[in-house]
Amino acid sequence: MRGLCSWITGEGATGFWLRCLAGLCLTFALPSAVFPKEQSQSDTHIQLIRGLLREVGVSKVPLPRGKKGVRVDPQGKLDKADADSQLSAQGMAIKAGMPVEISKITFKPKEIVFEINGGGKKSSKWYQHIEIGIGGPTTPIAQQPPVLAYGSWVTLVFPGKVPKLSVDQVKQALGNVLDFSRHSPTVLYSPEVPPQFKEAIKNHQVIVGMNRDAVLSSKGPPDRKVREVREGVEQEDWIYGLPPHVLFVTFDGDSVINVHQY
Repeated sequence: MRGLCSWITGEGATGFWLRCLAGLCLTFALPSAVFPKEQSQSDTHIQLIRGLLREVGVSKVPLPRGKKGVRVDPQGKLDKADADSQLSAQGMAIKAGMPVEISKITFKPKEIVFEINGGGKKSSKWYQHIEIGIGGPTTPIAQQPPVLAYGSWVTLVFPGKVPKLSVDQVKQALGNVLDFSRHSPTVLYSPEVPPQFKEAIKNHQVIVGMNRDAVLSSKGPPDRKVREVREGVEQEDWIYGLPPHVLFVTFDGDSVINVHQY
C-alpha cells in the first residue's frame, strides 16, 4: 500500500493522471464523434419557412379557387386530372404567367401545403371600416363593392412520411407549377423596357404602365394584395407600408393603371 501511494504521489503520478484524464475525455467525446447530431425535423421546417415564406415566383399553370388547389408528387408531377377538375368546379384564381407569393406553409405527416396569395381569403381596405356621424346613425365613409381576393394552394404530396428536404429540393419539386428563377433587373429589362421604367426601377419607384415583374424588381413583394371589381372590371391593389405612409399600386391585368401614395 505504501509503495502504491509512493508511486501515485511520486514520479509515476503524472502519467497516471494523464491517462485517467484522457480516458474521461474519450468517454465523453466518443458518442459525439461516432454518432454526429442529426438535423431534427423541426430544424428542417424552420429552414423551409425561412427560405420559402414570402418567396415570389411565377405560376406556370392555372391555379384554381377553393380550398384544395393543385397537388404535386415528389418528382414534380402535377396531378393534372385533379387540377382540371378543380378548375372546372371552382373557377380559376390565378392565371399562368402571373407572379405569386407563398403566404403560408403548413406541414402535415405526408404533405407540405403552400398557401398562395393568401389562399383566397376575403379582405377589405382599412378605410372601409371607418364610419362617421353626428348625434345619430353612422355612415361608412367609403361605399365599395364586395372585395374579392383570389388565391390558391399547392400541396406537395409524399407516399409516406415527409422526408427532410432543403429549400432547393422543394423548389425543384414545385418547378412544374411555380417558377422561382428571378433574373436581375439589368438582364430582365434590357433592352425592351423604356428608359423611364429602368430609371424608376433603379430608384425603387413605381409608375403607371409598368408590369408586375417591373414592380417586383422595383419594390419587392407587397405587404398585402387586394382584388376588387370596379365597374365590372376586376382590378388588383398591391399595398406597401402601413398608415400613415401607404403606397397603393393598382393593376388592370398586368399593367399598373394607378399609383397613389398616402
